[in-house]
Amino acid sequence: MLKTLTRFACSVLLLVSVASTAEAAGARVITTIGTSGAAASAPAVRLAPRSSPPSGNHFGTLPPGSALPSDAICASLVRPALEVRQANVTYNHTKGNPGVATGIYTRVTGNFTGTTDELIQWAACKWGFDEDIIRAQVAVESWWHQDAAGDLTSDPTRCVPGHPIGADGQPGQCPESIGLLQIRYPYWSAAFPSAANSSAYNLDYALGARRSCFEGYETWLNSVERGRNYTAGDLWGCMGLWFSGRWYTQPAIDYITFVQNYLAQRIWETSDFKGG
Repeated sequence: MLKTLTRFACSVLLLVSVASTAEAAGARVITTIGTSGAAASAPAVRLAPRSSPPSGNHFGTLPPGSALPSDAICASLVRPALEVRQANVTYNHTKGNPGVATGIYTRVTGNFTGTTDELIQWAACKWGFDEDIIRAQVAVESWWHQDAAGDLTSDPTRCVPGHPIGADGQPGQCPESIGLLQIRYPYWSAAFPSAANSSAYNLDYALGARRSCFEGYETWLNSVERGRNYTAGDLWGCMGLWFSGRWYTQPAIDYITFVQNYLAQRIWETSDFKGG
């Protein structure tokens, strides 16, 4: 799926399909335009995820095989944070309603409410990932808007539930993905409708998929096109997989670089971000 990622003046991300040639989540071309109209151009910086929380209860990345903390433990450790996305308030105070799940996804609950940053902290803690890396990726995917929708399609069977063809202002098209981490309905249908209605569930489910990759469960990646062999414990590789559906192909590398740019800038602390 060849796509262009564009941030409109309203700061809501929309993933616009311009061609379809690959299965699952295929290659995308990324161009991010800020509210001022200037393209993001910070150099890529390779940053290693923290392996343990520093002082102040910053949630870091736990290695494969670690015992992961519970919903309640993480809820007790979340630090208060102001809401920067008032449009998220209803979604942020809607808990998930898990459906039938197997494997690692039995941990997905969406059982938390709070501000957008507090939700990111909670999900990062629960799945053992560095909270700043998650903040940066959520900025790339949705600019921290739970109602952001993308991956446009003209196939009505692939529409996010509740978002039929033409309902989102795109004649003849509908979104395949939605939410803070843009969960894509055709490939993660078990996550819906909660992935659309609950910010906590959207983050919880997406990071559950991340953990599955990080633990080394996605061995099928070594039987398809790839830039290197898949191994457990590679957080950046797993992040690129979320975007491209492949392991270290060029689209995956481009996406990783995009997230790392936002991480290096700490984009969520900038006035442009807070304003939109």
